Amino acid sequence: MPAILSVSTEIPPYTIAQEETEAIVKELFRESFTDIDRMMKIFGNGQIDSRNFVVPKEWFEKDHSFEEKNELYIKEAVRLGVNAIQTCLKPSEFLQEEVSCEEIDAIILISSSGFATPTIDAKIMNELPFSPHTKRIPIWGLGCAGGAVGVSRAYEYCRAYPEAKVLVVCIELCSITFQRNDTRKSNLVGTSLFADGVACALVTGDEAMNTGKPRLPAIPTILGTQSTLMPDSEDVMGWDVKNSGLHVIFSRDIPGIIREWLRPNVETFLEQRNLKHEDIHYFVAHPGGRKVLEAYETALNYSEQMTEIPRRVLTNNGNMSSPTVLYVLKETMLEQPSPGSQGIMTALGPGFSSELLHLKWEGTSCSSGH
Repeated sequence: MPAILSVSTEIPPYTIAQEETEAIVKELFRESFTDIDRMMKIFGNGQIDSRNFVVPKEWFEKDHSFEEKNELYIKEAVRLGVNAIQTCLKPSEFLQEEVSCEEIDAIILISSSGFATPTIDAKIMNELPFSPHTKRIPIWGLGCAGGAVGVSRAYEYCRAYPEAKVLVVCIELCSITFQRNDTRKSNLVGTSLFADGVACALVTGDEAMNTGKPRLPAIPTILGTQSTLMPDSEDVMGWDVKNSGLHVIFSRDIPGIIREWLRPNVETFLEQRNLKHEDIHYFVAHPGGRKVLEAYETALNYSEQMTEIPRRVLTNNGNMSSPTVLYVLKETMLEQPSPGSQGIMTALGPGFSSELLHLKWEGTSCSSGH
């Protein structure tokens, strides 16, 4: 079955502590909310310590046109995307040998926080020595679900082409979408959660699993996936596209929806895979926020130990939308699960939608002394 051999994460240049962000936002929104002090509690209650941005904190104090924001998105997305790909393919904790760009058969580019045509993957291919015949598969609009969906589509590509090597590149620069003049509470909540992040995963088919000579004793293989769309739920999460740019749609009902809707969805998936909840050792989940993680625990009857890695990623990085689940995957892989360990990879996004993947760690040649 297709396997995930390497994952890289690229940290944007400006790290801002949550208290600093809170002070900036409080000043900006002071006149818009009569109960601003009470509203500010969302910053302290979110279990986020710091977030990383492509712009310094002073950038948020001025208005920026949609055009200016999007130009910045393209420039930084290409720069950070190039770095993430180079890191993913070079020798690391995951690979003993470098994998060349020329060997890559397809790039699945996931992003929802800016616009570019030709897409960011084409611009990246002009910076790195990819074959001109590399398949380009850009996917826009998946939001927080994007990282998991990208890995699912890579799995399907590698099932069709067992010798294939596919990169899943997730780039989200949520900070650039910030709206100073949007006084809805959902914008304030989004401002307390969202951050910038970039991640890249190398997924290969059966006949390419020794690409780069995997260094870990076991690597996650993908045994199956499930995509689910909740009917008539378009107003739960997404963007309103206006003259000033992208305005966040973020329903307060999301934790409740997870509690009610996710469990039967996961149980259907487990039944199809002939699995029980107790067969799952690792929960590779996109941590949308503290309430989302708590909703996962309630819905799936998981202990805090099962959500420890997603929680840690949230604390140190905030919600970076699509790349976040790959940050969690990287941390999980570095814990070196033993061969035979099983996991669920999951993320939720606009639609309202869910993506689930069944992971199983398989021993590599380096664990058997070959």
